[in-house]
Amino acid sequence: MKKIPMRQCVGCREMKPKKELVRVVKSPEGVISMDLKGKAPGRGAYVCREAECLRRAVKSRALERAFSTAIPQEVYDRLMVELEATEDA
Repeated sequence: MKKIPMRQCVGCREMKPKKELVRVVKSPEGVISMDLKGKAPGRGAYVCREAECLRRAVKSRALERAFSTAIPQEVYDRLMVELEATEDA
């Protein structure tokens, strides 16, 4: 039987199958973006495909801790727009 890779959502802190989560990645250049394919180079953190989990991650500064860097509000806004686009898809 094949093992399902599990990842923890930084928003709700629940362990879920990797396929159910969206990867947020900080590239080696320091650019933070959504990685929908899960293959982009850089440090990754996972969030559920729900806006609420991203909101919770923003509030608790979970992404800032994961990437050990301050994240400007416009980056969060862009992530929220991208996440809402994947919710609709």
